[in-house]
Amino acid sequence: MGLITFNADDSAAYEKSMGRWSRRLAVPFIEFASIGGATKVLDVGCGTGSLAFALAGMIPRAIITGLDCSQAYINHAREQAADTGLWFEQGDAAALLYKDGEFDAVLSLLALNFVPDPERAVSEMKRVTKPGGVVAASVWDYRGGLTFLRMFADTAAALDPAGEAFRTKLLSTPLTAPGEFVTVWRKIGLRDTVETSLTIRMEFKSFADYWEPWLGGQGPIGNYVVNLTTEKRTRLGTRSPPPVRLEAGWRYGAGFYGPLPADW
Repeated sequence: MGLITFNADDSAAYEKSMGRWSRRLAVPFIEFASIGGATKVLDVGCGTGSLAFALAGMIPRAIITGLDCSQAYINHAREQAADTGLWFEQGDAAALLYKDGEFDAVLSLLALNFVPDPERAVSEMKRVTKPGGVVAASVWDYRGGLTFLRMFADTAAALDPAGEAFRTKLLSTPLTAPGEFVTVWRKIGLRDTVETSLTIRMEFKSFADYWEPWLGGQGPIGNYVVNLTTEKRTRLGTRSPPPVRLEAGWRYGAGFYGPLPADW
């Protein structure tokens, strides 16, 4: 079906639409990854830095690097990281410029399904992880648990022919189907693989709190919204169900590379 388009050029708009989800998800994801013994961690697809900042709070002695393809997001993360010791840099997840085995753990939060070659990116994550280290990632559970996006996509499909194509692409992005994580993790040679899911809750103050962040054009939803005609955008914004409290789910995958350290 082709790749879903992810606009990534406005960090302030991203924070309003996606950052609030990443910040809420970061801590339970770190707990799932179980990397308390790590001293050097890479965050692939770091966005504006939600996972990296959470890592710094939970593993204060670790050296943490965040990498993202968006220079706008990296600039935002660097501004927030002043005097923290965190390092952020622009780069390609599928062509990491790090040495083999450079990190104890390599994580990715809500990013891999938007990478043009996700399997190559996961292979690179494994390459730069030390034997015995952890490779872990999470992606949106579009098919089964992401209520707030499914409501939007279903409404778009009902109102706009292009919305049906958008929904189809959204629901077929890589690594989002049950079992895909484990299949890819094992294919690249990771062992002790685990796949699970997590549900968290987001409460919107109003319908505007739900709808208006998408007008910033970030991510796949934002890209779809800003490319609609004014008439179609207004129609979608008045027909979408008014969510106040929604649950959302994510699919997690993790694997260990080589012998496990005794303290992990």
